[in-house]
Amino acid sequence: MSEPLERVARQVDRLCWTGILLGLAFTMTNVQQFAAAGAPAWSLVWCAAWLLDPMVSLVLLAILRAEQVTARHGVRMGGWVRAAKWFTLAATYVMNTWSAFAVGSAASVVLHSVPPLVVFVAAEAVTELRDKLGAVVTAAPSAPTAPAPRTSFADYLAAAQAARTPEVTVTPAWVREVTGCSRGLSSRLAAALTKDGSRS
Repeated sequence: MSEPLERVARQVDRLCWTGILLGLAFTMTNVQQFAAAGAPAWSLVWCAAWLLDPMVSLVLLAILRAEQVTARHGVRMGGWVRAAKWFTLAATYVMNTWSAFAVGSAASVVLHSVPPLVVFVAAEAVTELRDKLGAVVTAAPSAPTAPAPRTSFADYLAAAQAARTPEVTVTPAWVREVTGCSRGLSSRLAAALTKDGSRS
């Protein structure tokens, strides 16, 4: 039962991270336009503006990944880490929606607000989702193991006969040692071995 749950946990993790990466990729163009501030295409300022969004996004992704790993081991991050995450999320939102608010277009505000907000919500949810799914996997009962086949009297007797050497004194204790049978069965096996020995 745990294997399908682990597969679901991996799928959820990948889907959340894919959504986060796509959301950050969507915001990259808007942030570049915000940073370029109308600079001519391929000018130094225009090219440098492309570095702003990856700079913020990479820091955010590093924090999110670190939070996910530490949460899995029950370690909580400090205040600076939390502040860095919120600052990078807020910076992404402000730079992505600034031009939309400036022109006063409600449709543009909504359009440019959805991707960073999805990133924000997914960033908060991905760590808890992974943590809770991991707890479910751990708590899930393991698949019942098939019962071991029962060893017959003849099997025990054959094992004892194979282990017996001429110098061995057959006792119930010796039978238990070489076959692993129960105390009650060892007496019967010892008697059978002794009888066989007397016949040979």
